Amino acid sequence: MAEEVILLDLWSSPFGTRARIALREKGVHFDLREEDLPSNKSPLLLQMNPVHKKIPVLIHNGKPVCESHIIIQYIDETWGPESPLLPSDPHERARARFWADYVDKKIFPPGRTAYRSTGEAQEAAKKEFIEGLKAVEGELGDKAYFGGERFGFLDVSLIPFYSWFYAVETLTGCSFEEECPKLVRWGKRCMQRESVARSLPDQHKVYDRMSEIRKKVQAQ
Repeated sequence: MAEEVILLDLWSSPFGTRARIALREKGVHFDLREEDLPSNKSPLLLQMNPVHKKIPVLIHNGKPVCESHIIIQYIDETWGPESPLLPSDPHERARARFWADYVDKKIFPPGRTAYRSTGEAQEAAKKEFIEGLKAVEGELGDKAYFGGERFGFLDVSLIPFYSWFYAVETLTGCSFEEECPKLVRWGKRCMQRESVARSLPDQHKVYDRMSEIRKKVQAQ
């Protein structure tokens, strides 16, 4: 019996992008189903994630897995043991999970505020976003990827936000090339991977989407 793998997703979601990259890194064939959010959530989404009612949701043979980092770990444990995303060493695994959690708590929130706001609120959020990126850049150091020479869990966690760089630069007037040059080079390196290039949304489409959201927020 063939496996059924479905991903409920939204093209612009960095969290959904993580799941797409992980599945493609493992060579898993999946049915990508785009949700019409936030106003028209599908019955399948509400059935498979009744608690949060959010994407992404990975459905493997009828069983749902929710939350992007949990999905990545599930994918890593289920497919392709010859090419693991998480390190084998327990301490290195814990370290990767720590920084992935940092991305969600210290990079995503100020990044979202930076493109949605103006004035002092935007400046404060931009500063916090850049500080968060610099902290992660320090963890990267001079390595090719966060795990060394192997593309892995933390790379999958952070790289979706690379597609935000153009939009945030344009909307806030900063330069990530100047602020985080090693991280920008890492982003370009990751984009050479087929799994990443196929999964990340076009930066200009992301800009259009962020601009649209910004106008709606400011009109409220």
